[in-house]
Amino acid sequence: MQISINYGAGERFVMSDHFYRDNIGRPLVTEKRDIFSFPFGDAELVRLAFAGVYIVYGDMQLYESRRLQFEMTDHDDLVEMHFTLSGSGSMSDDIYGGQYHFKENEHNMHYMPRFIGTGDYQLHQRYKFFEVHFATPFFLELAQSGSPGLRKFAELIGSGKVTVLSQQNLPMSFAMHQCIYDIMNCGVEGGLKLLFLQSKCVELLALQAQMYEEAASKSSRCLSTSGHDKESILYAKEYLIQHALQPPSLTELAKLAGINEFKLKQGFKQVFNNTVFGYLSDYKLNQARELLLRGDTAIKEVADNLGYSSVQHFSNAFRKKFGVPPGKVRK
Repeated sequence: MQISINYGAGERFVMSDHFYRDNIGRPLVTEKRDIFSFPFGDAELVRLAFAGVYIVYGDMQLYESRRLQFEMTDHDDLVEMHFTLSGSGSMSDDIYGGQYHFKENEHNMHYMPRFIGTGDYQLHQRYKFFEVHFATPFFLELAQSGSPGLRKFAELIGSGKVTVLSQQNLPMSFAMHQCIYDIMNCGVEGGLKLLFLQSKCVELLALQAQMYEEAASKSSRCLSTSGHDKESILYAKEYLIQHALQPPSLTELAKLAGINEFKLKQGFKQVFNNTVFGYLSDYKLNQARELLLRGDTAIKEVADNLGYSSVQHFSNAFRKKFGVPPGKVRK
């Protein structure tokens, strides 16, 4: 694979990466970690390859506003599961057309044999991602016994079509976060590491396929929601997240979104299978879990930062959602 990044007048970074090609067919896990420093920011990348699977994860932070031009060519067919752990941005595809947005705690699955386009990232915001790439023959084999949506996705891939699993990115679940955490912190070596990582990658695929089926089922039940109402509900969700520490009342949120309270409550339940403030609570608790997993923030500080009235209130809410107290997450 050759990756080229143009980031200024005459400035270009080129990485000819044969790592995955040299190691994706090997029976044991090969791992490589790289740190990059650019004039406009810094990045860290971790890669693992083994038996038809290529894992890539890392983070990047920009200190100067730049539109990066990417060219990823000369690589074998891979099917990509993408998870955005933090940050947001978008990628524009110059070959096949279209734009792909990514936001914190969202995921999707892509098949794109080549990519030439541009990437826009938020300034001074850490963008962290996690990807699992399956060699296409291996993925098609896995998909044969998968869900209806996964089989349909595989049929499009088999016919050589560029495609995504879901037209809209889906929210990451706690189980997905836990699975990714287990992969990134795998403590075994040799053959056991291979089996462990294989099983976790397949588990992640199953979780993604299951969530897509659930989302598709909800969507079919929401066909009566008008286009304007759905846009208002999605706007309300974004506004709620952006003002999570000082959320508006239901009346205020409905007014801001241009929809009445009844439609807002009913629409939120249909689209997100949750109440308005139940969704906000889940979002804040997922944020709390991410902070605790990083290990550098005290439980009281997490509770304060996310607007909980007390550590006890936070601990009770956390235990109710995840089944364990906050202190257990770090162990």
